[in-house]
Amino acid sequence: MRLSRFLAAAAFGLASSIALAADPDLAIRQTLKSLQPNLPIEAISESPMPGLYQVQLKGGRLLYASADAQFVLQGFLFQVKDGKTVNLTEQAESKAVAQQINAIPAKEMVVFPADPKAAQKTHITVFTDTDCGYCQKLHSEVAELNRRGVEVRYVAFPRQGTGSHGYNTLVSVWCAKDPREAMNLAKARKEVPAAQCENPVEKQYQLGQMIGVQGTPAIVLANGQLIPGYQPAPQLAEAALAAK
Repeated sequence: MRLSRFLAAAAFGLASSIALAADPDLAIRQTLKSLQPNLPIEAISESPMPGLYQVQLKGGRLLYASADAQFVLQGFLFQVKDGKTVNLTEQAESKAVAQQINAIPAKEMVVFPADPKAAQKTHITVFTDTDCGYCQKLHSEVAELNRRGVEVRYVAFPRQGTGSHGYNTLVSVWCAKDPREAMNLAKARKEVPAAQCENPVEKQYQLGQMIGVQGTPAIVLANGQLIPGYQPAPQLAEAALAAK
């Protein structure tokens, strides 16, 4: 009797393994969730490489796994074609980031528009902290970026977290009657009048962490490419216009 129960359990386990092998989505989800229960999996699909599946995480990052989930890897997948190398992972991650960043409502950002007379136009989205020296340096060149056809869209990223001085200043900027002028004051190291309202600062901070922002300024081009750190206006404008 005990042997029969054992055989039944073994048969059930074998059937489950076969079922999992036949359903890569389920197998991969179960394996990854067993390793990290809170892993934010958004989608699982076949990758461009036969036999390899790509796991899209919330925020845009990718993992790869075999169909039976016995092999999981993190890193870049390159395709070599016609003598050229293409980073397929970077392309997919940038596309996912662009979708999220470009979906942020304009009313939730502090926007400095491009010069309407510019020959070409595009936009960049900048995760910023008003206490950051390089953010202040970048802001001093916003007018030049606008002149070159680049709209600058600010989103909040208080490096020291919620409740910090930078966080409180960013809240005051977003809640000001004139957020652009408040941003100018903050980036000039001048006092911003304290203000409170319903604001997206914490939500934007969490989004930045999710897509891999580790410092400020973090600049996201229109195509989702993430540029960490300050770049001079001419160089940044050239990259932004090429990515529109």
